[in-house]
Amino acid sequence: MLKATPNFHFRCQCKQAIELYRQAFGAEVKELLFNCDANPQDYQVKDESHKELVYHAEIYIGNQRMFLSDLLDDTIPAGNTLSLVVTFEMAADVKKAYEIIKDGATLITPMTNTTYSSCFVSLIDKFGMRWELMTEQTER
Repeated sequence: MLKATPNFHFRCQCKQAIELYRQAFGAEVKELLFNCDANPQDYQVKDESHKELVYHAEIYIGNQRMFLSDLLDDTIPAGNTLSLVVTFEMAADVKKAYEIIKDGATLITPMTNTTYSSCFVSLIDKFGMRWELMTEQTER
């Protein structure tokens, strides 16, 4: 089943944001991975002070799933720290959508696998909208 999920990115304040949303909205934390939890093949912490920053979090506010993470650099332009994640069943579907949307786009994260996704790519389309296309962590 195809899903669209908002993805919020923070400048090293993700843990504090999660706590705020938990208190304000009763957000339920379903997954919380820190940079030190990431598979070293996906991501390696360059600065020891960044080990406890959020690599990937999933919360629910009511029935709405949201992703959250910390940004460690300025690779994401100001104004593009919110993205929409589209989750596909199969990697082939991610690749097909990427091939269609990539013309005129700015690539943020080349297609890769991560600790939480077997196929992931992030880009800003030619209209300035930020998208993350992915599968769940599967081999499909």
